[in-house]
Amino acid sequence: MKPAPFMYARPDSVEEALTLLQAGGDETKVLAGGQSFVPLLNLRIASVDAVVDLNRLSELAYIKRDTDTLCIGAMTRHRQVEVSEEVQAAQPLLARAAVEVGHLAIRNRGTIGGSLVHADPAAEWPLVAVTLDAQFVVRSHKSTRTIDAREFFLGPLMTAIEPNEILCEVRFPLAPPGAVWGFQELCRRPGDFAIVAVACWLSLDQSGTCSAAALAVGGAHATPLYIPDVETVVSGSKGEDAVITAAAEKAAAAVDPSGDVHGSADYRRRMVKVLVARALKEAWGKAA
Repeated sequence: MKPAPFMYARPDSVEEALTLLQAGGDETKVLAGGQSFVPLLNLRIASVDAVVDLNRLSELAYIKRDTDTLCIGAMTRHRQVEVSEEVQAAQPLLARAAVEVGHLAIRNRGTIGGSLVHADPAAEWPLVAVTLDAQFVVRSHKSTRTIDAREFFLGPLMTAIEPNEILCEVRFPLAPPGAVWGFQELCRRPGDFAIVAVACWLSLDQSGTCSAAALAVGGAHATPLYIPDVETVVSGSKGEDAVITAAAEKAAAAVDPSGDVHGSADYRRRMVKVLVARALKEAWGKAA
């Protein structure tokens, strides 16, 4: 049986795209890079009445630095983030995470906004956005609002964005002086989605003592999970082994993983403990 045809539109402006979404209803979907959405259509996992293709919207493809914020347009390609000197200087954790996004062909085509809205709990951009407490600027035909990354992801492939809204910009805080970071990912092969991934940043003084921290886990929970207990454990420490072990145990206890062909729930929980310890040691190692 042939699939039902759908309407395809390729607007020239954000305003035109929002008008099409408003008119189309819930079964009108946005196409960004298409690296996740198109395979879902091909496999008949998803069906739509209409597709609004955003690839002409160059106004949403940019990287710019504000006073205390790095702003990235939602149609910016993964590869652009990976190689950007502005990103490397302002928030190097982003450039590190970009390297792990799929293969080069995917990074050349896929977009940061598309990945965030797709909301795969094992994907790199949702994990880093939650770690850095990013903000998402979304627009509808009538309004603009900002959503905190830690409130944006509601479940696997589920977000707080409404059907008539488009993610337009992602705002990351600049790395503060003395900040170091760690990023660890376990996957079967390079380019695969993570079985478990961990991202963190630490703010250290000149003696290497931690004054602030954030850590999140991907792939081992229904959403990328920020774990505030880790900051409580590591604050005031210098990365002693006992502290790192305690932080890793807190993280492993916080996640609620599910099992699949790539690993059982117990395996994922144990890998959270391993990767959290490695990420924290990596961060403190940068200070050294």
